[in-house]
Amino acid sequence: MLPEPPDLPAPLPEPPLAELRLETVLGALSDPLRLRIVRKLLLEAEEFDHTCGWFGLDRPKSSLTHHFRALREAGITRQRQYGLERRSHVRVADLNARFPGLLALVAAWTPPEGD
Repeated sequence: MLPEPPDLPAPLPEPPLAELRLETVLGALSDPLRLRIVRKLLLEAEEFDHTCGWFGLDRPKSSLTHHFRALREAGITRQRQYGLERRSHVRVADLNARFPGLLALVAAWTPPEGD
């Protein structure tokens, strides 16, 4: 887990730790693209947070906006607004506290070939 840099913008609205619900988190992760996004953030992030362009996803911007919002609203990721772009990172400490072992399962998941 990377440390928070100083002077971060405030996070966009998200559920507090006490309101994270397993069925909501699992529902968001049930989409293969969202599962890939979270896995990539867990395994490949070299910076604290990333723009949607960093993921290299060949999807329309409106589709990506939907997926990133679903992850944030489920409490999986935290997003911050930097000027015109939003950057995301996984709420590792919160998810590990609420659902121990869940992120380890996501990180260990192997995407099917050809996806």
